[in-house]
Amino acid sequence: MSLRLLQGATIAAGVGSVLMLLGVLGTTVNLIGLGLILLAVVLTAPAARADGSGWWSLLATGAVLSAVGALLSIATDAVGGLVTLIGGVIVLAAAAFGFPSRR
Repeated sequence: MSLRLLQGATIAAGVGSVLMLLGVLGTTVNLIGLGLILLAVVLTAPAARADGSGWWSLLATGAVLSAVGALLSIATDAVGGLVTLIGGVIVLAAAAFGFPSRR
C-alpha cells in the first residue's frame, strides 16, 4: 500500500468524522462524512495486515458505530446521535493513530 494513499485515506476519515460530529450542516453533509469514513475503511483495508495496525480495528469499529448511529437516528435522534458521537470519536482517534509520517 502506498504511503500517500494511506495518508489520504486517514485524512479523509478524519474529515468525514468531523463533518458527522458537527451535525449542524444538514443530512447531506452527514451522509458525505459517513461516505468518506466508509471509503477510508475500504481503502486502508490492506494496511490491516501490516504490523502495528491496531488502529485499523479502531477505524472499522468507529465506522460501524457511525453507520449504525446514522440508521438509529432515523428512529430516535437521542440514541442515534450518541452512537454516532461515539463512533466519530473512535474514527478520529484511529485516524490520528494510523496516520503514517514515514515508512
